[in-house]
Order: sequence, then structure tokens, then C-alpha cells
Amino acid sequence: MLNPQTKIIAITGGSGSGKTFLAERLQRMLGPIATRLCLDDFYLDHSNLPPSRRAKLNFDHPRAIDWPLAETVLRECRAARPTELPRYDFKTHTRLAQCDRWTPSPLLLVDGLWLLWRPGVRALLDLSIFLECPTQLRLERRLARDGAERNRAPGSVREQFWRSVAPMHERYVAPQADWADIILHQPSSEAEVAELVDVIRRILSESEAEKANGAQHVNGTNGANAATALSIAETISRTRAGRRHAARDIADAVEREDNGLLEPDPSLKS
Repeated sequence: MLNPQTKIIAITGGSGSGKTFLAERLQRMLGPIATRLCLDDFYLDHSNLPPSRRAKLNFDHPRAIDWPLAETVLRECRAARPTELPRYDFKTHTRLAQCDRWTPSPLLLVDGLWLLWRPGVRALLDLSIFLECPTQLRLERRLARDGAERNRAPGSVREQFWRSVAPMHERYVAPQADWADIILHQPSSEAEVAELVDVIRRILSESEAEKANGAQHVNGTNGANAATALSIAETISRTRAGRRHAARDIADAVEREDNGLLEPDPSLKS
């Protein structure tokens, strides 16, 4: 008998693109089979720094994430094993001491800025969704969120957005569309979200059929899933040859950065 495996659906896109909102909508529509995880919980702990220095860190760079921990947790989820989730406090930029003990459901919806940036994470995904959202709309959403949830002044939010968020988006977030199975333009319609739910349900159905037939599962988005994803009308924009070329360029840049050949971001040095 095959071991049970959780299907992982990634939702990525820029800050304010609607990742969390879409994940919550999908979870409500899919019911108890779906649970959610957020990459934001895996920000590195900066409790060793004074508060004045923490506020100057670049949290819009992929290096701000504890990637070994994030990948370990996703692998545990993939194997349907109980795991411990870190908890992060955005007001203090520190990780809380207490973790949450968590057991994944058959379907995991995970949202975050850079979920397609690292090959090791991409290999764990069954479907990836990139949210394409206009810059002005993302800024408006960020102003509303940071004011309500993080008690930040509008001027501070705008200054950070144009100084850090927007440039990091162009360099590290936007290129991920080249790896996405689905590009969903924002704001999305109810019909588009309903079609997306149908795609996810078909992926789950295929998984159940594979188990029944004793088929061996292979990690990553398979051809059947990609073909199913491409059935969503007017939400997918893929030029395969161009995307393969762009993906190779980005992969080369990632490799150089991981090998320390790119100039490090001084704002993330401890």
C-alpha cells in the first residue's frame, strides 16, 4: 500500500497581490480537506539585534527566509507527517519561542513571496499559481493591511514600498511567473476562482485514482496536472520556449547567488 501524501498547492506573487485572500477563499470552498501554511512564518529570527536595527533589515529579499526550516516542514507535510510550525511576530521581527504542533490534511495551500524561487521547494509542489497584480493595487492593499494589522503610518508604508518592496519584486518575485503552472490576473473573478477549485479537485481525484491503481507517485507537477491547469480559460499566459529560456537564466542567477558569486545584500548581514 502506498503511503499517504499531501498535495501541495503554492500561491505566490507580489506583496499585496492577494495571496492570503485567495488561499482563504480556496480553503473555504474546498472544505476540511484543505489546510493553509504561510511562508511569512519562516522569516529568520532577529531577536539578537536591537529593535532599531531590526527595522532597517530588508524583509523583501529571499535571504530573509529560513529556507532549510521551510523546506524541512514542507517535506514533512508532503509525507503527511506531523510537524512543528514556527510562529513569527512582525511587530518585533522575532520568532516566538513556542511552535505550533501541526498535522497536514490531504491538501496543503501554501502562500508566500518566493515559493518558486528555489528548486528544492518547487520539486515539492503539485501545482503552482502566480498572481499577476498591478503595482498600484498592490500598494493600496499594503497600505490597508499594514495600517490595520501592524499599526504603521501610511508615509512609512509608501516609503518602504518604493525603496524596497518594488525593486525586490522586480528582481525576485516577478520572474517566478516563468515557473508557474497558472498565472491568475488580479483582481480575479468568482468564475476564475471556481475553475481553479475544479482544477485542484481533479488533482486530488487523480491522486486517489493513482492510489487505487497502485501507481507510484513522483514529486513535482506532472504532465497531467499541468495539462489540467492549462484548461482554465483566460487565466494562463505561457510561452513555453520563452519561459524555458528565462527559467534557465534565472536558475543560473540563483546558482551564482547560492555560491556567493553575487554581491550579498548588506542589509541582511547580522
